[in-house]
Amino acid sequence: METPTGHQHPLTKMIAEINAIFADIGFVFAEGPEAETEVYNFDRLNVPKDHPSRDMQDTFWFKPKDVPEPMVLRTHTSPVQARYMESHTPPIRIIVPGKVFRNEATDATHEAQFYQLEGLHVDKGVHLGHLKGTLEYFFSKFFSGKTEVRFRPSFFPFVEPGVEVDMRLLEGNSKLAGKWIEVMGAGMVHPNVLRDSGIDPAVYSGFAFGMGIDRLGVMKYGIEDVRDYYTGDLRFVNQF
Repeated sequence: METPTGHQHPLTKMIAEINAIFADIGFVFAEGPEAETEVYNFDRLNVPKDHPSRDMQDTFWFKPKDVPEPMVLRTHTSPVQARYMESHTPPIRIIVPGKVFRNEATDATHEAQFYQLEGLHVDKGVHLGHLKGTLEYFFSKFFSGKTEVRFRPSFFPFVEPGVEVDMRLLEGNSKLAGKWIEVMGAGMVHPNVLRDSGIDPAVYSGFAFGMGIDRLGVMKYGIEDVRDYYTGDLRFVNQF
């Protein structure tokens, strides 16, 4: 009897595709721990001590044995930025796909755990135009069609200025075609974040962005419920 061919999980397929796209423009893969210290998850990212994201309703806190300080299940992949910058000198181009955790109710569009994609580029003379061009290149490759990107002002503690990013697919038969869709938060790396990582913000600048890989799958494959990623149901996986 012939053994049935296996299938990659859609998240695995997307992460491999994302890494390949960014590798073509000089980004390297980076990763870090899912259990993080408060320092890397918040302090090193310029998050104020009184920021709501530190509250119990947003973050999973825990106290391991033989560890003096409480720790968190990382709420974003941004701590990898700080860890990478303190051990590498510019130019830096990294892509960080990984699992993150939020203490929130689950529904068709939200999960307590999900996968996020982080990107970071630090060098001399980096500006928002480089960010826009990078994202247009990525989306055009990932969604197999020419795309347009626009920025709207927003606030995130670890970038200045910060932007919400909308993407529109300009061609193809996808349901996305012609529609502006909010896809991520991004911006120029805050000088405090660079400085705390040992990089002189008077010499170097950089951009960073973060988006949900689960949501990219909703857009790419038409997945209707993000909880389906984590059920282990082979009827779901076998579609891919």
